[in-house]
Amino acid sequence: MAAEETTSATAPKGKSAHLARTLGLWAIVGLGLGYMTPTVVFDTFGIVSEETGGVVPTSYLMALVVMLFTAISYGRMTRVYPSAGSAYTYTSATISPNLGFLIGWAALLDYLLLPLVNALIIRSYMYSFFPGAPEWIWVVVYVAIVTTMVAVSMTNTSRINMILVTFCVVLIGVFFLLSIRALMNGAGNGTIFSMDPAWHDGVDLGLVITGATIVAFSFIGFDAITMYTEEAKEPSLVPRAILLALLIGGGIFLAAAWFTQSMFPDVSDFSQESLENSALPEIAFNVGGQLFKILLTAAAFAATMASSLSSHASVSRLLYVMGRNGQGPISRFFGYVHPTFQTPAYSIIFVGVVSLGAIAFNLDFIASLINFGALIAFTFVNLTVIVFFAYRQREVKTARDIWRNIVLPGIGVALTVLLWVYLSAESTRYGIIWFAIGVVVLLWITRFLRKPMTIHLGEEVPDEPASSSTQ
Repeated sequence: MAAEETTSATAPKGKSAHLARTLGLWAIVGLGLGYMTPTVVFDTFGIVSEETGGVVPTSYLMALVVMLFTAISYGRMTRVYPSAGSAYTYTSATISPNLGFLIGWAALLDYLLLPLVNALIIRSYMYSFFPGAPEWIWVVVYVAIVTTMVAVSMTNTSRINMILVTFCVVLIGVFFLLSIRALMNGAGNGTIFSMDPAWHDGVDLGLVITGATIVAFSFIGFDAITMYTEEAKEPSLVPRAILLALLIGGGIFLAAAWFTQSMFPDVSDFSQESLENSALPEIAFNVGGQLFKILLTAAAFAATMASSLSSHASVSRLLYVMGRNGQGPISRFFGYVHPTFQTPAYSIIFVGVVSLGAIAFNLDFIASLINFGALIAFTFVNLTVIVFFAYRQREVKTARDIWRNIVLPGIGVALTVLLWVYLSAESTRYGIIWFAIGVVVLLWITRFLRKPMTIHLGEEVPDEPASSSTQ
C-alpha cells in the first residue's frame, strides 16, 4: 500500500553510514517537550497578557486546539511515510517534490532560527551575571558545546535533554503550589476558581487570536518529533510521541498560564523590561521571593539548553533529508552521516555556524522572523492527508472516511490559516521574502523546472546496492 507507492531507495554506493535507531518513546517525547521550552509561558506572559487584555490561557487553548488537529495529521502521515523530513517529506511524496522543496525551505526559516534564538537568550542570561565579559564569548562557547553534544551522540543528547526537562517541570510544579497558597491567602483574583483568566468583560476576540499566533511559537516542537522517525527504535512510536508531547506540553502551558493570570490579572504594574522581554524573573519573585526567582531562572536556563539540544538536532535532520534527495557538492555535504557517531555531522555543524549569528543580532529582530514557515508547514501537512487518503487512496466511501480524510484535516487547514491571517506584519513580510528566495533557488536547482527533483524515502541502509521502485 503506502510503502509500495513510495520511492524505496537504499543507500547509494559508498554510503554505508546511516542514522542509528536508539530513541525510545519517552526519549522522543522528552525531545519534543525540550523543543517546546516549558518555561516560555512565563517569558512571554507580560506581552501576551497585555495583547489579549488578560486572558492568556484562552490564547493557549486556541493554539492547542489548532495544534491538536495538525498533530493528528502528522501522526497519520508519519505512518504512511516513516521517514525523517516532516512536512517536506510528506508534501514531496504526496503532492510534488518541487512543492515539497518550497515547504521545506519555508520551514527552514523557523527551524534554523530557533537554535539561534536560544543562543541569544543564553547570551542575555550570562551577560546579566557577568556584565564585564564580552557577550560574544558566551555565544561561541555555548554553541560549541551544544553542537559537539548533538554531533557526537543522539542517545546522550536525549538523556541530557530529559534531565533538563524534568528539572523544569519540577520547578513549574513548585510554582503551582506557591500560587495556590498565595491565591488562598487573597493574592491576585483571590481564588483559583475564577473564570476571569479565561474570559471577562472588554475582551476582544480578534486580539485573543492574535495572542494565539504569539503563543503558537511555544508549541513548535511537537512537529519536530517527526524528524526523529529514522532514529526511533520503532517508527510506530513517533505518532504516539507526537500526541503525548503536545498534550503534556499543552497541559503545562495551560496550567501555568491559568495560575499566572490568576496571580496577575493586571500587568500594568509590571516593569517595562518584563513587558518587552521576559516576565519570568518578576513573576517568580512576586510568587516565591528571591530564592524562588533564582531557582525558576535556573529552570529557564535548563529549558533553553534543552530547547537548544532538541531544536539543533531536529533541524539538522531536515537539512540531512533535503541534502540526500539532491545532487552535487552541497547536497552531499548536508546528506553526510558520520560513520562512527551515526549523526548528520556536517548538517549539525552548519546549524552551529548559523547559531553564531546570535553574536550580531538581537532577539526582537529574530523573533519577528519566526512562525511563518511553521504555519505553512502545518497547513500542508493537513493538506497531504486529504490528498493522500481522499484523492490518491480514494478512501471516501463512508461517513467515517469523509470525517477522517477530509473534514478533520480540513478543519486543521482552516484553523492554521486563521492563525496565519493574524500573524504579525513583520513575520509575514520576512516570511514572504524568504519564500521568494526559495523559489529562486528551486528554479536554479531544477534549471527552470526542466530538471525534475527527486525524493528519497526511508532511512539509509548500509552495505546494500542502490535500488528503487516506482513512485
